[in-house]
Amino acid sequence: MSTARKFDTKVQHIKYKVLREVARLAWNDTLLESITDIPEIIVPGNEAKMRCCVYKERAILSKRVKLAMGGDTRNRNVIEVIDIACDECPTGGYEVTNACRGCLAHRCEDVCKFGAISFDREQKAHIDKSKCKECGACSKVCPYSAITHNERPCKKACKVKAISIDEKQAAKIDNDKCISCGACVYQCPFGAISDKSYILDVISEIKNSNNSKNYKIYAVVAPSISSQFTYANLGQVISGIKQLGFYTVVEAALGADMVAAAESKELADKGFLTSSCCPAFVAFIQQNYPDIMPYVSHNLSPMATISKYIKETDKDSKIVFIGPCTAKKAEAQLEAVQPYVDHVLTFEELQALFDSRDLDITSLDEGILDNASYFGRIFARCGGLADAVAQGLKEQNVTDFELKPVSCDGIEECNRTLLMKSKNVLDANFIEGMACVGGCIGGAGCLTHGAKDKNEVDKYGKLAYEKTILDAISVL
Repeated sequence: MSTARKFDTKVQHIKYKVLREVARLAWNDTLLESITDIPEIIVPGNEAKMRCCVYKERAILSKRVKLAMGGDTRNRNVIEVIDIACDECPTGGYEVTNACRGCLAHRCEDVCKFGAISFDREQKAHIDKSKCKECGACSKVCPYSAITHNERPCKKACKVKAISIDEKQAAKIDNDKCISCGACVYQCPFGAISDKSYILDVISEIKNSNNSKNYKIYAVVAPSISSQFTYANLGQVISGIKQLGFYTVVEAALGADMVAAAESKELADKGFLTSSCCPAFVAFIQQNYPDIMPYVSHNLSPMATISKYIKETDKDSKIVFIGPCTAKKAEAQLEAVQPYVDHVLTFEELQALFDSRDLDITSLDEGILDNASYFGRIFARCGGLADAVAQGLKEQNVTDFELKPVSCDGIEECNRTLLMKSKNVLDANFIEGMACVGGCIGGAGCLTHGAKDKNEVDKYGKLAYEKTILDAISVL
């Protein structure tokens, strides 16, 4: 099967090839001496031009290599802009199209409060960008719908308005607004925005572990792995992870079971709660609704919860979380999480690791992944967390509390719900916040972004050996 078919877009494929080659050289201890060869490997000299010239593409690939090696250490954000790659998008904003008929009414001029509309000799409208405030009033009143709004894909994808355009017409990220959700990463058609990779750190940990035998490396995999690697069986993916050098593979869904049990108790005690599982959602509350922060669950996320348990059980262990989420890379840097999670990889990066070792996982026997319950596994989709909390209340015989949950599918729904709570008009006592549409199965680090079928998540959940939350965590 062609590797290109494992990804949605050619942009993803190029990113993957860079990661694969960086990883391949790192395994062989030849990265530093061969790093300049990577652009030539990705874009051979006789390959068709991707930009204005092949030389510019190679320069851009050099920037991609830097991101694959950890990016700019001076930038605290895990999302970075490759400025040299960001030059093909139109400026954006409101534009007058050829549909303008030069009418006599001039409604667009009358409604504009900023004097941005003028007319040429043929009475065709023009917009002065230096005066336009992008209010959209002119577009609304045009009888021909001749004034359209063009927005850069990255700005359109960023629902927290963290992206602006700098003086060189390149995208610029406001780190104080960015929640590291990665929506802009996937939507940029030129791959000019990307997440930093810590793939080299993981390779270094594996090599050191294999050489010294002084510690074990645990892979903690997100339940959304069930919707990825569709070309192989899940058991083969698990075997592939172990073949890379991991000691064992543990379900983050087991951490979700632990969270569901604890969070349901916390909710019943406090009377109102918002979830703490999605780091992008928590960051959004912190930045935009600080008064609601006391209501955020004090429980760590499933990733951090199960990693903490492993670290307490095996003090010399190293933990690598593997999932669909770029925001998890930011979460792993938080003071409360850093002691438990050593590194974070996305599913994109895991695929690059497999192929950097020429590992055909379809040829492997199927390993077993069965640590969690159905309810822990369905955290992968929107609504799953709320269902698990309901189950947690039921299993713990909490009968004097009526659960009234609201599950927010995407950051826009999160914003509307939090706004209602801030104004005391929300008829709910538990907010499940998912920054990505669909939940974790819609994360920016997925191999494919079309696999958002919640039924597939539920199907995977029903395969769990443990049928209840308390059964799953009883062995801990």
